[in-house]
Amino acid sequence: MADKKEIFADGIGQIHFAGGMVRFDFVTLQPEEDGKAPVPASNVRIIMPPQGFLGALNSMQQLIDKLVEAGVLQKNEQAAPAKGKK
Repeated sequence: MADKKEIFADGIGQIHFAGGMVRFDFVTLQPEEDGKAPVPASNVRIIMPPQGFLGALNSMQQLIDKLVEAGVLQKNEQAAPAKGKK
């Protein structure tokens, strides 16, 4: 992996399902006029099959759990329960 490419994104602008694939549109914040808030601009799209999406989601949840355990993140006990959970 000597030719590894790094991509920076401020966040995900949209996630959608089309053509049997999950599509993530990543955004970066672009400056506006002085004093105005930056606006998100789409810069790259990642497309993966549903099984790949589930694997990525599982990996992200494991990382979130580690960050909470390390004190980097805090659980939001006020958050509404996920659908289907009580």
